[in-house]
Amino acid sequence: MTSTEDTDPEHPAAGDLEPEDLMPGPATEAGRPGTSGAPGTSGAPGAPGVEPPDRSGVAAGVTATAPPGEAAAAAVDALAGLDGSDQAQGSGAFGLPGIPMNRGPFFIGFFGAAGAVTAIWLLGLLAQLGSVLTLILVALFLALGLEPVVGALERRGLSRGWAVAVVFTGVILIFAGFVSAVVPPLVTQGGELTKAAPDLVESFQNSSLVKRLDQRYGLISSVTDQLQSRLKNGETVMQVFGGVYGAGAAVISGAFSTFTVLVLTLYFTASLRSMISVAYRLVPSSRRPRVQMLADEILRRIGRYIAGQVAVASINGAFTFAGLIVLGLPYPLVLSITVALFGLIPLVGATIGAIVIILVGLFHSWQYALIIFVYYMIYQQIENYIIAPRIMARTVSVPGAVAVVAALAGGSLLGMIGALIAIPTAAGLLLIIQEVLIPRQARH
Repeated sequence: MTSTEDTDPEHPAAGDLEPEDLMPGPATEAGRPGTSGAPGTSGAPGAPGVEPPDRSGVAAGVTATAPPGEAAAAAVDALAGLDGSDQAQGSGAFGLPGIPMNRGPFFIGFFGAAGAVTAIWLLGLLAQLGSVLTLILVALFLALGLEPVVGALERRGLSRGWAVAVVFTGVILIFAGFVSAVVPPLVTQGGELTKAAPDLVESFQNSSLVKRLDQRYGLISSVTDQLQSRLKNGETVMQVFGGVYGAGAAVISGAFSTFTVLVLTLYFTASLRSMISVAYRLVPSSRRPRVQMLADEILRRIGRYIAGQVAVASINGAFTFAGLIVLGLPYPLVLSITVALFGLIPLVGATIGAIVIILVGLFHSWQYALIIFVYYMIYQQIENYIIAPRIMARTVSVPGAVAVVAALAGGSLLGMIGALIAIPTAAGLLLIIQEVLIPRQARH
């Protein structure tokens, strides 16, 4: 076994080091660190009268015992443990930090697999919370849409609390008016349909077409036999009961979701500025001013877009109500509210609402349907070229192709709600691309 010759007493070779040379502890010589033998010294590195100890021997010893390829890092860690920093490595009274772990393939593979499993678990939790997150997202967008109205009231002298109270009172009144306009006709028509069901069945059986089919194919007798056999079957009763139970549960769930959205919208509207302020604090201070300017502009334009879309849809519903009153068609309030709700959907909402009203007119006569068709052809031109440009002029302009793609993507992901929020989301992303990504690419 070969030995390493110590050619420098001040810097011993790695083979000449003893274990106690690597461990700080009491020393027997006066003036060494850790002793109190020298008068006027405290024994601590950096104290008056005490020179910092030589760390080269420790570095050499750790370098010699470290695995290949990690010698330099081990030496640096060892010296960092002796630098006297209690906050970083402690006082050193309990020994030096150990050699860093060998981050080999097993270490990397294990923690990589653990990270993948954790990510899959979190995605599963998000999938289970999908309905809750959807309600939160809808409430947040409604709060952004109400923010311009709240800001306008604040500029007129109202405090933030009173402005939120006034706006939300108006929202509740509109919602209550919608429920009172839609629910009673549905209940009335449902009762009328139940009472008229026997007469409808009798008139159906007495029609000439049904009689001919019954004479040739035995239509009525076969339908009667099928009904009797299914009524005797217990599964049919359970299916009917399950369908009725499912419909009732869907109604209750819809009412609860609507109430939840209203409550969340109230809280978000009242605390929107404080929420945004807290979010800005999470951004590094060096980037905070630019992020704040961009985010404020995005939120302002998204809010104006939502408020503008609601205004355009409301104007469409008001003109529809007036037209239905003039034509004398039934249920003008319900139909006009339906048109307004469809008008919230970007690109195709107004067309869908017009088709619904044309079909209602067609049930009365083709002349009514033709008049409604001509009316909507004229009105949509006025809306597209006069009303919408004036109202939406201060929002983010979205190219037509981007708007179509965003609406299709949002509708496929979140249904009607996704279609409603797709355009403002695309508008915000376009602003980021224009103000951040394109200038950054131009500098490189």
